Amino acid sequence: MEFISPTVVIILGCVALLLFLQWKNLRGPPCIGGWIPWIGAGFEFGKTPLQFIEKARIKYGPIFTIVAMGTRMTFVTEEEGINVFLKSKEVNFELAVQTPVYRTASIPKNIFLKLHEKLYIMVKGKMGTFNLYRFTGQLTEELHEQLENLGPHGTMDLNNLVRHLLYPVTVNVLFKKGLFPTNERKIREFHQHFQAYDEGFEYGSQLPECLLRNWSKSKNWLLALFEKNIPDIKTCKSAKDNSPTVMQALLDLLEMETNEQKSPNYGLLLLWASLSNAVPVAFWTFAFVLSHPNVHRTIMEGISSVFGTAGKDKIKVSEDDLKKLPLIKWCILETIRLRAPGVITRKVLKPVKILNYTVPSGDLLMLSPFWLHRNPKYFPEPDLFKPERWKKANLEKHAFLDCFMAFGSGKYQCPGRWLALLEIQIFIILILYYYDCSLLDPLPRQSSLHLVGVQQPEGQCRIQFKQRK
Repeated sequence: MEFISPTVVIILGCVALLLFLQWKNLRGPPCIGGWIPWIGAGFEFGKTPLQFIEKARIKYGPIFTIVAMGTRMTFVTEEEGINVFLKSKEVNFELAVQTPVYRTASIPKNIFLKLHEKLYIMVKGKMGTFNLYRFTGQLTEELHEQLENLGPHGTMDLNNLVRHLLYPVTVNVLFKKGLFPTNERKIREFHQHFQAYDEGFEYGSQLPECLLRNWSKSKNWLLALFEKNIPDIKTCKSAKDNSPTVMQALLDLLEMETNEQKSPNYGLLLLWASLSNAVPVAFWTFAFVLSHPNVHRTIMEGISSVFGTAGKDKIKVSEDDLKKLPLIKWCILETIRLRAPGVITRKVLKPVKILNYTVPSGDLLMLSPFWLHRNPKYFPEPDLFKPERWKKANLEKHAFLDCFMAFGSGKYQCPGRWLALLEIQIFIILILYYYDCSLLDPLPRQSSLHLVGVQQPEGQCRIQFKQRK
């Protein structure tokens, strides 16, 4: 019988230890798949994605991977993972969204990657805090026009009311005054096609267009609308200060940087970005305010102290007026916290270490603002609507609460966040100043079907409004 020499034992032991350490170092997060490899957990995940994420977090811990429809999505929910998501140079925003942008707006990947940063900087500048004063008066005038068409009293689904007021305001301010239709039939047509496009956006970002016939029809209708109006938008200037609209500045940059005729496609992308989240945020904020009598009463007292007796005069809203009504902004931000997007995403370029796991290149790294905002470590009593918690935020210096991620973070935060907040503030001030409003239905549940964008209401929520005298 031959014995293995001690030297061989030591060598084999070292090799085994090395392999173990390498395995430990490359160990990926817990992985949730399924019986069929490519489909993975796709069917179960797709039914109620927000609930699926939370159940996985409870079962597997702060980092886990979901395999669905051929895509690996690694979710991070604690500090170390959040820091990697926000700060690592090995994760990339543009590569994560280039395919969804191509599918939803037909913008080729090479053009998107070439122009994205320049367009982002331009839009951020146009809608940034230094330029907000340019929009305050225009938004107020546009909302006055829409409220005049609302009539002295009525009952309406609140979501439809918000759409009828904010769709034309946003389109006329960002694109061209008069671009939004005034004919009743064409207004209905616009509403129908934008709602269909918006509601199917998440599916359109993942599936071939040929499988989504109705969504594709609405997408092409909106593209045709921009195709027809691009020449007029190019020559349109603000009546007030002769400055270009956001869309006109975007067209100028496109013309300077590329020969590709993709102006309608970027118009569609800007339209979706400007309406898809602002409208549901305005809906939820107004619904939360009306369903919390103390908050509603305090806001009305503030409006009366700034503008006088509610409903008496045609008022102008200034930046100074808004600073005197901080509760309204707190309500909007608290609403966004509670109804935040299901996920924001980056693509992993090189393996990254998070906790004791290695996330491989090619994975989509996912952060869920929706669930992060419900972590009591960051937001005590997270399920309650408590606008007063925002008193601690340094909003004067444009800083939000720690771990508030609804607008993304880092290099590519939502460039239109300040304009959206401004628009919703003015909307709430004007409608409460001119109308006595009350909800006829309980606050609806939020839909749990989608991950992209602000959560939509599940079911109707009627509002009764009557003009103040």
